Amino acid sequence: MIDDDPPPAPPGHYWDIDAIASDLRSARDDWRAAHRRHAEHGAVGFPSRILLEKIMSAMCGALFPLRLGPSFVRHHNEDAFVAETLQTALARLYGQIRLELGYVLRDDATGQLESEAARIIGQFAAALPALRRLLDTDVAAAYAGDPAARSVDEILLCYPGMLAIIHHRLAHRLYQLGAPLVARIIAEIANSKTGIDIHPGASIGESFFIDHGTGVVIGETAIIGKRVRLYQAVTLGARSFPADDEGILHKGLPRHPIVEDDVVIYAGATILGRITIGRGSTIGGNVWLTASVPANSAVKQASALRNETVVEEVA
Repeated sequence: MIDDDPPPAPPGHYWDIDAIASDLRSARDDWRAAHRRHAEHGAVGFPSRILLEKIMSAMCGALFPLRLGPSFVRHHNEDAFVAETLQTALARLYGQIRLELGYVLRDDATGQLESEAARIIGQFAAALPALRRLLDTDVAAAYAGDPAARSVDEILLCYPGMLAIIHHRLAHRLYQLGAPLVARIIAEIANSKTGIDIHPGASIGESFFIDHGTGVVIGETAIIGKRVRLYQAVTLGARSFPADDEGILHKGLPRHPIVEDDVVIYAGATILGRITIGRGSTIGGNVWLTASVPANSAVKQASALRNETVVEEVA
């Protein structure tokens, strides 16, 4: 029989807890001094990844109550469940947004923090019906694009790509509204669950489908059109990172690909830089692409040995 009880803690004389705590305090002080941080900078606290994970689970249930909600939800009580769940989740999300803004606006003396947090959560809440309709197009695209899918219910319950897209749609709206740290935490929650890394700044059109999905990376400034399909291990990344004279990277510059409507990108393809993949194109597996291709192109490796890339324009 396996004993589930944890083993007893070893005797305390194996370590000097006071000395360790003191050395850790010294390490924190050194870091703060090097980065010109003061103790009050962290006094307001930061958004909690643990709490945001619970909030996102509740939001998924509120958006798709019969599929992603608890097992007691039925047609007769789903409206009540959605209202109660949203009331709690949005209140908690407001608190997390307020923490982020409290750090950014720590010298606030005009009440801007409260008004800004209220604006963000209000506009986010108002956007939820439109986001649900947008997610419905993603579910439909997955069902239409995968012959293994037996139902749209299976898409929502089983597909990691769908879970990643739900998180991204919500995180992207928060990113747009002015809560980038909360949005980034939500994106990383999805990444840890699915292996799909979508920066919340990426703009993605309707009917988006990620098949399998593990290892997909989509960068901050990527723009993806409508009805785009990606397979596992696809990277939409940056080719270079401009820096100033001191070697500090420039932030926020457009540096990721633009993928136009109706493009399919197969497994392992790496597409780098601010290039454009023309509408209706197909990018083959394991292609390494750093130049734009016109609409209706078919891009594939000519030779595995030479690792060349061939672009064919489809009539």
